Amino acid sequence: MSNKRIGFIGAGNMATAIVNGIIGNKAKAAQDISVFDLDSAKLALMAEKGTDTVSSCSELAAKSDIIVLAVKPQNYDEVLSDIKDAVTEDKVIVTIAAGISIEYIRKGLGKNCPAVRVMPNTPLLLGKGASALCRSENISDDDFKEVYDMFALSGEAVILPESQMNAIIAVNGSSPAYVYLFAKSMVDYAVSVGIDRDTALSLICKTFEGSAEMLRSSGDTPETLIEKVSSKGGTTIEALKVLNEREVPKAIIDAMAACTARAEELGK
Repeated sequence: MSNKRIGFIGAGNMATAIVNGIIGNKAKAAQDISVFDLDSAKLALMAEKGTDTVSSCSELAAKSDIIVLAVKPQNYDEVLSDIKDAVTEDKVIVTIAAGISIEYIRKGLGKNCPAVRVMPNTPLLLGKGASALCRSENISDDDFKEVYDMFALSGEAVILPESQMNAIIAVNGSSPAYVYLFAKSMVDYAVSVGIDRDTALSLICKTFEGSAEMLRSSGDTPETLIEKVSSKGGTTIEALKVLNEREVPKAIIDAMAACTARAEELGK
């Protein structure tokens, strides 16, 4: 990474994951990262990592070359208002909130700053995240690579056009919750038939890990992998029959569409 100073407004899970990836991979020294959060406890945890903690949004914006807005969508207007006087058009703005577009950032700041829109997910905390990024037309290749690397250090990172950034939230940003819901249902069933909760969860987690690796490396489509598990007249067929009768595949697609629709609303 370059010698540019990175600043984070917000010190929650996502900012923590990104900072951990940068420091853990020795891509940048902790003292070259500035952080601000209204929550003093969160800020103290960042200070323990050796980062430069500051007292306001505007102070962070003034001293940072790349500003990551790691706050909830509902807080963006307030934050943009707080930093607009400290931001110049050579500073790179990174938005990681659902539905917040590059145009939204520029309108809030009243400046044509280079910007990157990112949709990460919480497994970044384990270095196993999945992030989608899009870039503004006026960001330099070097600056974009700097931002891209911040997320690639903690997992998979892909580049998309901004027209797909609301839809991708349902695919990687919100989707860990779908997986956890499925896992919870499986654990609840196991417990209901007398299987120890921890034993069931261990088996389920390993099954998810192995299934993901099969999807990644087997060369088979999801449909083919389903067929390979489903012996005619066997147990898996019976389970799939119920899932299809209850229209679970359609429910998942409808849920993802609702996720995208909400992202559109948040950006207005």
